[in-house]
Amino acid sequence: MNIYKYITRLSNQFSSIQLIVLYYFIVVIAASILLALPIFRNPGMELSFIDLIFTAVSTISVTGLTTINLGETYNIAGVILMQFLFMLGSLGVMMVSTSFMLIRRKKVSLKQRQLIMTDMNQPRLSGTVRLIRNTVLIILGFEFIGGLILSTYFFLFSNWPLKEVLFQGFFTSFSAVANVGVDLTGKVLIPFHDDYFVQFIIMLLIIVGGIGFPVLLEIKDFLQYHKMKKTLPFRFSLFTKITVFSFFILLFGGALCIWLLEYNQFFKGMSFTESAFYSFFYSVTTRNAGLMTTSLGNFSEGSLLLFSILMFIGASPSSVGGGIRTTTLAIVMVYLISFIRGHDQVSLFKRRIERDDVQKSITVFILSMILCLFSIMVLSVSESHDLITLIVEVTSAFGTTGLSLGITPTLTVVGKLIIIVLMFIGRIGMLYMLMLLVPKHKADKNYHYPTEKIIIG
Repeated sequence: MNIYKYITRLSNQFSSIQLIVLYYFIVVIAASILLALPIFRNPGMELSFIDLIFTAVSTISVTGLTTINLGETYNIAGVILMQFLFMLGSLGVMMVSTSFMLIRRKKVSLKQRQLIMTDMNQPRLSGTVRLIRNTVLIILGFEFIGGLILSTYFFLFSNWPLKEVLFQGFFTSFSAVANVGVDLTGKVLIPFHDDYFVQFIIMLLIIVGGIGFPVLLEIKDFLQYHKMKKTLPFRFSLFTKITVFSFFILLFGGALCIWLLEYNQFFKGMSFTESAFYSFFYSVTTRNAGLMTTSLGNFSEGSLLLFSILMFIGASPSSVGGGIRTTTLAIVMVYLISFIRGHDQVSLFKRRIERDDVQKSITVFILSMILCLFSIMVLSVSESHDLITLIVEVTSAFGTTGLSLGITPTLTVVGKLIIIVLMFIGRIGMLYMLMLLVPKHKADKNYHYPTEKIIIG
């Protein structure tokens, strides 16, 4: 029997969501095998099986948490391999594979379009190929421009050789846009803690990667629309409005809270500019990137708890980040306000939000909370670290952020397995993990049970 036909027939037995999760499992296995090859490692560097799986999941989920020193363990070929794996994880398996098909001028089948739609969390099948083409061009464009700006700046204002300038410039730009936050040098961005130009550029690149691909495309359409000088006003989708609104509310609200929490502690004696940049940078990086300009240990427990909340929320849907996503939080908050006010409908920006989306948001929020709390309880038994340290580690893994107080290499096997599961679920999304349990063909119920009131509260 033809292998291709057999695989096609087998894939028809699964739903699109089940196939996407299966593909990510396969990619993790393939990444583990590649990372285990001696050709990609420095001489004498050996990895345990659990560390290989941990590193593979961390790269594919674009988390950046590591149990090993990547710069010491892997050679330049290994770094290039991890760059590809990070790109695969940030853009998505289907987007990268389809991009190669488009380069080879291959036709994208209906089944593949359905998988793209699922992988990118899109509501409609139409325009998926255009979405991929434009998204890849925009993301690679920002990575290249950011790399060019940072490399030029490093060349002019540092003593690094040209090779180091180009590597640091483009790798930092890629890490920011892809929201990787991986550390190859052991210093991350700490040498630039007082370089506001570098921090500003990196914050912009992080926002580009975390605000969501559909939002970037709508902004592109908006600019083209005005360039054509149309008379009618451009109408942004409800998704873009909610995403941008919630994203920047969290950004500015998070920065203000950090500044207030650290005003008489870490920021004591600092200038307003320095403390403001720390506040904004950590409000941005805790949402999805994981890049640092100072050690997390310098912040108070109140700020660490706030960082954990921001990491739990994560980035926007259809972006390179994880967490419950900004729109989930926005819909849950709007639902609570509507309930308190006695409104029957959940609406925002003069548009009614579908009941199904409200139910999904509440389900994702509650189950994600349960998952993180359960993980914290397990780690409190298996690990010998204080509670706030474990909370940061768990929320960082679930939000695919990569921030840590330095305990990742010291985790037990149980601890590493918990973090692996959290990183994988954070990348795939809690909603999709739940929908794995839904059969491909749902049976319709032709009956309804009688209702009965119960006492609540």
